Amino acid sequence: MPTPVLERLLLRNDRLLAEIVPQVGGGLARLDWLGSDGAQPQELLRGLAPDSAGTPLPGQLACFPLLPWSNRMAPSGFAFAGARHVPKPNREGEPCPIHGDAWQQPWRVASHYDTSLVLSLDRWDAEPFAYTAELRYTLADDALVLEVSVRNAGRAALPFGIGLHPWMPDPGGALLEAGANSVWMSGPDKLPLMRQDIPPQWRFDNPASLPQDGVDNVFEGWHGAARIAWPARGLALEVQADMDYFILYAPPGRDFFCFEPVDHPINAHNLPGHPGLTVLAPGATLRRRCVFRGAAL
Repeated sequence: MPTPVLERLLLRNDRLLAEIVPQVGGGLARLDWLGSDGAQPQELLRGLAPDSAGTPLPGQLACFPLLPWSNRMAPSGFAFAGARHVPKPNREGEPCPIHGDAWQQPWRVASHYDTSLVLSLDRWDAEPFAYTAELRYTLADDALVLEVSVRNAGRAALPFGIGLHPWMPDPGGALLEAGANSVWMSGPDKLPLMRQDIPPQWRFDNPASLPQDGVDNVFEGWHGAARIAWPARGLALEVQADMDYFILYAPPGRDFFCFEPVDHPINAHNLPGHPGLTVLAPGATLRRRCVFRGAAL
């Protein structure tokens, strides 16, 4: 049976070039700053190589959506309204179900224009979260606007969440500015154990380099605005989101890092009060918005 041709849909204006691959989780394959005066495009997000053969993995993309929840959930699932729900592990070698399942599904193209694209996804039969979703990409001057919505298509109310998983280039040359109030420390299973004050080496109230020994934690009390600058590249990326948390993943010795806007902490389904999650009744919808804005330094 022939391999289906991978759709690589382009959005472009005078400032930005975005490429989306609907079949790979509705993900963003690249986001480039075009600059001016004929300068070479520069990556705002780590891009999929143009000559990549075959179907890429979501982790090779520039960004992909996280729903109906973000990051890891305990392997035992979660209890809600007197019932226990146990999503299955969904990534090889990972005992925890992670990132929901929208990132592993092909999305449909609802509309596509020069500077906008709308994708949709139906997961009517998914368990325990049956849902429908919409993902809108829009270029507006120097910004890419992502609008994500998820609707509970099941028969019972459940706690839903949304996040985005962008991948940034050049961690060694990056300066991050992103204020937060506290950080969740994790155990060996990468699930949160306790919330504490942010240690000095992880504070980004002012522009600071990423920690060289790595970080993979969720930060709480984010004000929804962040800035990543690459002085040597003469480029910056501003992130604005209607979310109160971010996950910073900067593994040592790698050529990327991830600054993930999310609306709930890791394993929030099993934390007291389900912090950040939104309980959706059947037919109710949760919406989130994130803006990636490029700038020359």
